[in-house]
Amino acid sequence: MTTPEPVITVGNLEMGYGNFVLMSDLTFTVNRGDVFIIMGGSGCGKSTLLKILVGLKPPSKGQVLHGDVNFWHTDAETRESIQRRFGILYQSGALWSSMTLAENIALPLEQYTKLKPDQIREVVALKLALVGLAGFEDFYPSEISGGMKKRAGLARAMALDPDILFFDEPSAGLDPVSSRLLDDLILELRASLNTTIVIVTHELASIFAIGNNSVFLDVEKRTMTASGDPSKLLAAPPNPNVHKFLTRGENQHA
Repeated sequence: MTTPEPVITVGNLEMGYGNFVLMSDLTFTVNRGDVFIIMGGSGCGKSTLLKILVGLKPPSKGQVLHGDVNFWHTDAETRESIQRRFGILYQSGALWSSMTLAENIALPLEQYTKLKPDQIREVVALKLALVGLAGFEDFYPSEISGGMKKRAGLARAMALDPDILFFDEPSAGLDPVSSRLLDDLILELRASLNTTIVIVTHELASIFAIGNNSVFLDVEKRTMTASGDPSKLLAAPPNPNVHKFLTRGENQHA
């Protein structure tokens, strides 16, 4: 194995709203090629942390390095150029309902590249094929299933060949079969494109199937109480809350 290459380094991060501190003392590293899981119970701040990492919300304190750039302490132009290397899959897929799948995926290419229309069509067809939606270019979001919408959203997130893909609860609203297919697709993309993937989820099946690194946000302690490979955390839990989260029974829901 080669030496891990940090792509995101979080140090002494505090996040909150106004005077309310949601989480403090968050320190962890996401390495190139990781499928990194942000996990924890409801209300612990998983989605807020994701917003800080992608540039939608500044932290109260601490730093986020993308490579060696201090993301929240650089100029807006540098921050925007870093954000261009991100792809984001929102919880609902967030497709434009009035546009076909091809038009949805073409949008970032039209806005941020100088590709000609025929070249854009070619890229769109390739991205849809990558996610198993070849031939669905002219379908509207209302004409396809929930799982297909997630995959179409993923195709759009990959339109600009991002270095890092961010997912907010990708399995939300999916049945177990569709959820497993999405997990398999995420692993295939990581392997074939060498993309780093950061996922917010509380779905245990996904956490163990695809995650190789993680941070656990402890809602009781208001800080992180574990990081590392989820399977290793399950085998040797560092504290009772991590054990409880990773061994939830089938009849319990987070």
